[in-house]
Amino acid sequence: MRNILAVFGKEMRSYFGSPIAYVVGAGFLALMGYFFQNYVLSFNDYSRSYSFQHREAGVPPPNVNSWVVANFFGVQFFIWLIVTPMTTMRLYAEEKKTGTMELLMTSPISTWETLLGKFSACLSLYLLIEILVFSLLGFLSLYADINWGPVFTASLVVLLMGATFISVGLLASSLTDNQIVAAVVSFFMLLMLWMIDWSARFLTRIWSEIVRYLSIVDHMRDMTQGVVDTSDIVFYITATFFFLFLTYTVIESRRWRQ
Repeated sequence: MRNILAVFGKEMRSYFGSPIAYVVGAGFLALMGYFFQNYVLSFNDYSRSYSFQHREAGVPPPNVNSWVVANFFGVQFFIWLIVTPMTTMRLYAEEKKTGTMELLMTSPISTWETLLGKFSACLSLYLLIEILVFSLLGFLSLYADINWGPVFTASLVVLLMGATFISVGLLASSLTDNQIVAAVVSFFMLLMLWMIDWSARFLTRIWSEIVRYLSIVDHMRDMTQGVVDTSDIVFYITATFFFLFLTYTVIESRRWRQ
């Protein structure tokens, strides 16, 4: 545990000792603030235009959860797909580039301890940004009635999906000594997991079900609506450990070759 904390501290100092944490955090908050404002204004406009005629026609009244909160989390997932590779690209690629990878592999710190320390640091940065983003919903709750059940389940999805994204980014970073290449590889791997269910309609029923199960998007839909299915939680946890194990295998194979 002490070794994991040592690696964790080193990576956190690296994040906040360089512009990356501030640039990523500020950029993410700016984008989320922009979309949040648009969703709130759209909800406000519809609320004003909603009338007795709409009610008589069976049109449901405006709901802040469906108009603002659901869209708020939906766009957030996609932005993280783009941003996460920027936070993970240096984790192993930089070690290889600067030559410190050899020092890591000959140190008393195990591969798993190094991997979990790096993973924990990146996840902590992710959660710190999420806490700042979550404050926007706290501000909204001062002026609108929010159903917090779907908010908390969606927040759980954000945590689980973030862990999966970071594990994919770590794998990409372990494959190269070029940070840009690591970011690009990570982005396309995540994009493939995001879009894989699009091909389900062209496959047989059995293969379609398999492909849909592998889609990270398919598992988040119900939870963003407040429906918790343990199979969705198990999927994200399993996917995270799977990609962490692949990263471990890549690093260990490098150790064996040396």
